[in-house]
Amino acid sequence: MINRDDMLELTRRMTPKRSSIDRIAGCYFDKDGDVDGTFNKHFLKLSPGEQDHNLKIAKVIPFSATNDNLVEIDFPGEVKRSGDMMRLLDGMKEVGLKNDALMDTFYDVIAENQPKEAPFAIFVFHGVYDIPKKGHDKGEQWESEEVFEYLICAIAPVYEDYAVGEPTCGFLYPSFKDHSTDWDHLALYEKIPGKSGEELLKTLGCIRG
Repeated sequence: MINRDDMLELTRRMTPKRSSIDRIAGCYFDKDGDVDGTFNKHFLKLSPGEQDHNLKIAKVIPFSATNDNLVEIDFPGEVKRSGDMMRLLDGMKEVGLKNDALMDTFYDVIAENQPKEAPFAIFVFHGVYDIPKKGHDKGEQWESEEVFEYLICAIAPVYEDYAVGEPTCGFLYPSFKDHSTDWDHLALYEKIPGKSGEELLKTLGCIRG
């Protein structure tokens, strides 16, 4: 189960003035599923308006209704053993999205099973959150207890002039649980619970908890 307070803790660090997100990368696909452009930028070098717009896209995933639109997803044993998808995600995370070859591979893998009726985009955000230590009264202290490094992926429709709509599905990897990194799960977002993330779920090789 996902704890709502954990997700709210993350989204509080997703504002232009105190964002834990440091990089954004993405790929646009046309209605036939062909690449129509990519980008890879340092988040703080975006204009204030661009930062605000992209943070709204990223926040849809962790801010959505927990255990309804946002659900805990398991990596089955065979996925952990083969490690292909987890190696790809961990590799992207470890280089902070700064390897275009890794990003192109990720886009191709994710796009392969996505519906091709209309243009869509895959956005990926990299973030680093210094988790503050909590005292006995559960109040936050200044010292950092742990560093939570994460990826947010959002898949969304694209309209004219590359305008991106509300994400239909996406995920947070790794998940965030009990004020700490949850290496055993990712958090899957579905605009339509139990339906709009099915293709993504199959691509990731995960199963519903």
